[in-house]
Amino acid sequence: MVPFIALTGGFVVLRLIGLAGIDALDAWQPALRGALALMFVFTGVPHFLPSWRRDFVAMIPPAFPHPALLVTLTGVLELAGAAGLLLSPVAPYAAIGLALLMIAMFPANVSAARRGLTLAGKPVTTLPTRTALQVLFVAAAVAAAV
Repeated sequence: MVPFIALTGGFVVLRLIGLAGIDALDAWQPALRGALALMFVFTGVPHFLPSWRRDFVAMIPPAFPHPALLVTLTGVLELAGAAGLLLSPVAPYAAIGLALLMIAMFPANVSAARRGLTLAGKPVTTLPTRTALQVLFVAAAVAAAV
């Protein structure tokens, strides 16, 4: 639920800052891009924290080769995408790239839910909830791109 809180809470706070007079955030799209960047920092950094990393590696479906490398790659892409969202000239491309990345990573979430895995000692989000969140996150990234 941390990504959902980062996205929704970040959006509300950034939008309020924009309404308070910070011109760079005085529209929904820059606030959404900032909130998505915050969300991807919260999801990207744990890829490199040992206890979380082990859990992420375990989430990779067995059919995929080199799970540790995939976890590193997705973490780097999430953090690079977060930075890209904050740079106006590349923000639309970063947003689309992140939407595609979330779609590509969804099988790991499905696999983790079906296998009853844990993240940081807590059960992974149930598949119906995770699917709904994934749709929301991808839609937010697409909205941030247009």
